Amino acid sequence: QVQLVESGGGLVQAGGSLRLSCAASERTFSTNAVGWFRQAPGKEREFVATISWGGDNTDYEDSVNGRFTISRDNAKNKVYLQMNSLKPEDTAVYYCAATLSGGYYYTARIVSDYHYWGQGTQVTVSS
Repeated sequence: QVQLVESGGGLVQAGGSLRLSCAASERTFSTNAVGWFRQAPGKEREFVATISWGGDNTDYEDSVNGRFTISRDNAKNKVYLQMNSLKPEDTAVYYCAATLSGGYYYTARIVSDYHYWGQGTQVTVSS
């Protein structure tokens, strides 16, 4: 059972930056694709970014492409989401998730593709 813990959320003004971290409890995390999702009040959880097992493949939701960067350090069992040029519409609880599916280059954009989830970290962007 992989346990995931997000950190790095907070309150920031529009145009600012935050770096989210996702720490995993187990070494096997390094062989999982990982995704970041977010959920705003009253809305469904939505895909933000994903990174493959080895870090060679990444994929982003259109509205964050060019502003957010996902990366990972498998030696530290961590995945990061660098968020720049933040907008008020980025306000949400951000979750990291790990999947058991796929191989080295696998990435996934769908909530149901993921097997383990963290508890989330709040990101609030003020205008």
